Amino acid sequence: MSAWEDWIGRKETRSDYIDEGAAARWLATFDRSAASDGTVPQGYHWCLCLPGAPTAALGIDGHPLREESAQSFLPPIPLPRRMWAASRVSFVQPLRSGQSIVRNSRVASIKAKQGGSGTLVFVEVDHATHADGELAIRETQSIVFRDVASKDAPPAPPPPGEGRFDPAAWHAHRRVVPTEALLFRYSALTFNSHRIHYDRSYATEEEGYRGLVVHGPLAATLLLGLAQAEFGDNALSHFDFRGTSPAIVGEDLHLVLRETSEGMELGAFARDGRQIMAASARRTA
Repeated sequence: MSAWEDWIGRKETRSDYIDEGAAARWLATFDRSAASDGTVPQGYHWCLCLPGAPTAALGIDGHPLREESAQSFLPPIPLPRRMWAASRVSFVQPLRSGQSIVRNSRVASIKAKQGGSGTLVFVEVDHATHADGELAIRETQSIVFRDVASKDAPPAPPPPGEGRFDPAAWHAHRRVVPTEALLFRYSALTFNSHRIHYDRSYATEEEGYRGLVVHGPLAATLLLGLAQAEFGDNALSHFDFRGTSPAIVGEDLHLVLRETSEGMELGAFARDGRQIMAASARRTA
């Protein structure tokens, strides 16, 4: 762990541009229409300032290799499985087509823990995204690195049970079934070559999943879409989410929302009631 502590405080800056065509492809992916004021929907920032590693620099899982070098932003943690576990997002102002984007990132913390499946290492990264020189979004992203899946472990998540998700306690509900085409398009939009999202043999045989895995930020984007349908474009000031269980392609995903005394509670659930994502949000004052 002492070697990884050298990465705490390491910084990275990336630049990008909100291209009208790219934004249109994002909208087409989610069957949505463009806003009349030129803004792009919340969640689009996950398609900006992406790592541009050459194909030759990718690891067996499809992620860029992590090295013991000054150029490596993330630490070379020797655990083979990596997932985006959670994010805490503050939306300061909406993004718009045509804006120049600069994202400043910093490794905030690295913590090792022992879980039921072995060693877990959590890396928190702070991002500050500026649009045309003005702060637009703050985010703390939590990435988890895990041991290789045991060969005798049952596939994750477990097969759907006999129960059924009941949306009666929620104010808004939408059922979606993520398809291979949706996962492919989102991987393309985010330049994400992690094989668990498109290579079924790798996902099941190497990483121990029951099928292709829905991206965490894709599920979060679907929840943001539910909030947009209820409250309008760019209606949230804060949005936090945490993955609790993998979502599998081709299976029902129930998206729900309810207002509370403290703001808003959102969630994504499987057909049998297994929780996939927990989220909370606050609306713009």
